[in-house]
Amino acid sequence: MKRWFHPLLASLLLLPVAAGCGQASGTQTQSQQSTISAGGAASGSSELTVYTALEDDQIKSYLESFKQKHPETKINIVRDSTGVITAKLLAEKDNPQADVIWGVAATSLLVLDQHGMLEGYSPKGIERVAPEFKDTQEPAHWVGIDAWETAFAVNTVELAKKNLPIPQSYEDLIRPEYKGMIVMPNPASSGTGYLTVSALLQLKGEEEGWAYLDKLHENMAVYTHSGSKPAKMAASGEYPIGISFGYRSITEKQKGAPVEVVFPKEGSGWDVEANALVKKQTIKPAAKQFLDWAISDEAMKEYNKNFAIVSVKGASSQIPEGYTVDPLHQLIKNDLKKSAENRDKVLAEWEKRFNQKSEPAK
Repeated sequence: MKRWFHPLLASLLLLPVAAGCGQASGTQTQSQQSTISAGGAASGSSELTVYTALEDDQIKSYLESFKQKHPETKINIVRDSTGVITAKLLAEKDNPQADVIWGVAATSLLVLDQHGMLEGYSPKGIERVAPEFKDTQEPAHWVGIDAWETAFAVNTVELAKKNLPIPQSYEDLIRPEYKGMIVMPNPASSGTGYLTVSALLQLKGEEEGWAYLDKLHENMAVYTHSGSKPAKMAASGEYPIGISFGYRSITEKQKGAPVEVVFPKEGSGWDVEANALVKKQTIKPAAKQFLDWAISDEAMKEYNKNFAIVSVKGASSQIPEGYTVDPLHQLIKNDLKKSAENRDKVLAEWEKRFNQKSEPAK
């Protein structure tokens, strides 16, 4: 069993209200664009387009402190699931529309950086960010804000009706009695889907990992285009088991759904939600201001209400509400750079084998 832990990161565990982290509830083909105004006064105003895969229910509260600090700046948010945002950015490579990327998987940002699409910028306060959560280049091409991890949302009522136990591991999920009862995100459109598939390939090795995914596919009802959706489907009882991520599984339980949140005993796949400056002909000063704010104490305090592990060291090491194990020890040993380098290859193989069970794109 491979677990990822570094003594430095013991101090990154802060005190959230609800643990975990999220990737997205968007569609596969169309990004959801909304405009959130942070002032935008006529005199001396500026405007930014920010691409993000943060959860809809997080964005507004996060931006409150930016709004107070920079009322002259209007923020146009374009959000969707990680795979969609990544594809959109790649498609716009020769004519970039975004000024800033905020809260998108570090593995995606590494792919974008390979394509020369990120401008180096080290935000103010970057020295406070743990080394594992930021680019090694100087200036940095990406800076992380938190980590999120694989979790199962399991509807205890639905399983009790079938007299079935709650799965505790990846191995449990391939038991024949769960056939047709599981949903998980498509890794091509969901960051949560990709970090889970990548984790299984790293834990088991490529040959055994694909053999495992073949068996899991036999039990799969549908692959969604959102990392949040499997947890929501499990919470509603549509399917008993949703492979999702900690934050969304826990929030569904907190809303009163009969959901047990399970962190697989072999360890959870994980990724870092990260920020970057988009390389374009004109870099707006407000874009750098946004990235400075995005790792500030004010922003970290807001992230910390939702995420178990944030990138800036804090004073508390209390286990967040909703976790039954130390979230740092729960993470597998994960090579983010390797995950990024292998992304296209892994997704091509996954789609060839399993895409027939993906839900239709909207």
